[in-house]
Amino acid sequence: MAQTTHGVGGLSYDAKKRTWPAEFNVFLALLILVGAFELIGRVFLGDSFLFNTRANVDTIFNEARLQIIILQVSIVGIIAIGVTQVIISGGIDLSSGSIVGATAMIAMSFAQVATVNGNPNPKAVFLAQGWTDLPVIVPVLVAIGCGLLAGLINGTLIAYTRIPPFIATLGMMVTARGVAKWWSKGQPISFPTESFAAIGKGLMPVIIFISLAILFQLILSYTRYGKHCYAIGSNEDAARMSGINVQNHKILVFVIAGILASLAAVVLSSKNLTAQAGMGVMYELDAIAMAVIGGVSLSGGRGSIIGTVIGALIFGVIISGFTFLRLDAYYQEMVKGVIIIGAVVLDQWRQRLRAMRA
Repeated sequence: MAQTTHGVGGLSYDAKKRTWPAEFNVFLALLILVGAFELIGRVFLGDSFLFNTRANVDTIFNEARLQIIILQVSIVGIIAIGVTQVIISGGIDLSSGSIVGATAMIAMSFAQVATVNGNPNPKAVFLAQGWTDLPVIVPVLVAIGCGLLAGLINGTLIAYTRIPPFIATLGMMVTARGVAKWWSKGQPISFPTESFAAIGKGLMPVIIFISLAILFQLILSYTRYGKHCYAIGSNEDAARMSGINVQNHKILVFVIAGILASLAAVVLSSKNLTAQAGMGVMYELDAIAMAVIGGVSLSGGRGSIIGTVIGALIFGVIISGFTFLRLDAYYQEMVKGVIIIGAVVLDQWRQRLRAMRA
């Protein structure tokens, strides 16, 4: 029998360690990262990363920087919520960035105004058909339909043809990017209606991101859907033997991931007031990295939306911190790569340690 070390109040160290939230370590890493940028800024720049140093500003914290941090990651964070569920279920999704590009182009086509400065909209795709100045619900539903279709194709291929998720979603990544370029022959699509533009205005992307994160954290924690995600990711054969319809559940997970990617496309194109075929490039890798940094295991069965949100904040702090230190943007990409590798190595180490204790 394993020996336990007793601590305060008779509670064993092992028991306390088992009940320690996994997300706490990720949050601790976030605090250390913020502290490091704050210290470097104070020592080398004579400025503060987190606090206001200007005499004409009354607030303690640098609210503008905090808003920029969360705004920078909110759109990719929406994608990461769906990717998190895919990874927990034992899969991977490489198509979400391309789905963003294709959906943005198609949805924006249904969100355009008929006239610009009194003249016919030169960018209007459906001007001849009269499909302009449509209610905002139309482009949003079109976007959801695009994401649903892409997710349905991904899930069906994976569930019923047993193609590895890496290959199936890689094929969708290439196909969806091709659709994005074909839709308007590579030309950007602009001039949306005011109601569509309002979706990405101000802090709306943050509100949408946080709302979806709370919703899906509750779903994963308290519903049958969430329990099935963890069960399939932990042991697919055991989940099948226990009566879970693994094929249908996989399809549902990829459909949700596709819809969330399409919603991210709506927010992104609305925020930028234009849609371009190159939108969403590398978003899928950033989303996967956010999830892995947040403690989601690439082997499936472990992780949470809360951890992914903290992982997204770590990404935002890195980007904002490098800008604060006046370092070139390409250093950010280098650091991202190192962080991704480090997070995967840490995940493998945790798995080996857990196997040794079992």
